[in-house]
Amino acid sequence: MPFKHLRHSLSSITFYLHFSPTISPKPFFTRFSAVILSHVMAATPENFSTDATTTVVTDAEADDVKFGFQRAEMYQSKLAGTATSYDRHLFLCYKSHETWPSRVEASDSDLLPKLLSDALKARKDDIKIKTMLTICEVRDDMEVSDGDVLIFPEMIKYRDLKESDVDAFVDDVLVNGNPWSSGSQESLSGSYVFVCAHNNRDKRCGVCGPILIEEFGKAIESKGLKDKVYVTACSHIGGHKYAGNVIIFSPDKDGKIVGHWYGYVAPDDVPVLLDEHIGEGKVIERLWRGQMGQYDKVTEKVNEQRVPEVTNEETKPLENGSQESVTDFSCCQGAAGVSCCRDASAEQKESKKGQGRVSNWFGKWEQREVLTVVGVVGAVAVVAVAYGFYKKAR
Repeated sequence: MPFKHLRHSLSSITFYLHFSPTISPKPFFTRFSAVILSHVMAATPENFSTDATTTVVTDAEADDVKFGFQRAEMYQSKLAGTATSYDRHLFLCYKSHETWPSRVEASDSDLLPKLLSDALKARKDDIKIKTMLTICEVRDDMEVSDGDVLIFPEMIKYRDLKESDVDAFVDDVLVNGNPWSSGSQESLSGSYVFVCAHNNRDKRCGVCGPILIEEFGKAIESKGLKDKVYVTACSHIGGHKYAGNVIIFSPDKDGKIVGHWYGYVAPDDVPVLLDEHIGEGKVIERLWRGQMGQYDKVTEKVNEQRVPEVTNEETKPLENGSQESVTDFSCCQGAAGVSCCRDASAEQKESKKGQGRVSNWFGKWEQREVLTVVGVVGAVAVVAVAYGFYKKAR
């Protein structure tokens, strides 16, 4: 079979997989066709990449389909009520999100986050305000350095927390509610946007987070919001299946600082969050997960517009080896709310294998769709065999 015929065959198969009206759900076949092309094209001569009819699937595109904004689970679960309940949020500024291990607050190689997390746990019964700890990335445009601590909703910044200062800091600021005796207190102004980009914890946020941070940066620049809105990466806040995950601290209509959680945030949502949420104090209900503090009235209103949930979902292994349930999620913490984590059911490993999983998988399709898949797979096999004969005949 000449190369041009082989290329046209593959292109036709790919087009059919993407646009056939009989095939559903589309996200699966987008991934399926991407895998077919990537493997077959890798085995054929470099001429493939120069043919105008060939679809070249890049690593970034494949990641977007599997982990990014095109993944199948996007918009499939309700969001309202999935944020944890707490009243104060500490952000420890620490290194780059690319260097954070999966459990950065428990890493022996990252003593400052670990010591602060351990101190919060040890004093949880003494801390009267339910407090959550998250790590955020050091960025020059935010004028923060390693060891700086940001506290919301108080809008306070303390500089240069060191390992030897942790116990005194927790005692002064969090237990007794006083200024830190060993550090100067600075006031924060403007709005702060934290985007989960914790790749080593879950690749979904690792793919979506940096893209959103870049989009926020561009929009902040174009809208003249520099020095008014600040954006940075943060560690795991719970619910990677809702990526992109965003928390925004900004004044509401009454001037009160509130921390709102958003999920399923895509690049096109960035201008809306800047213009409507930060600019006008409006809650973007279709993306809203909840907020810090008392939010019963808002929750009641948002629950009226729930997104239908997906059924028969299973725990899915992620590329970096971690697992997360895509059906049940809650964010748990002690009385002092040390950190955000998945509940026990989400941490259990999925034990279903073999026939049960296969039957659930095929059960979502109608018979004609299964036959269509079989036909397409057969076509790909024929193309591969033909190419093998062609190579031997040369």
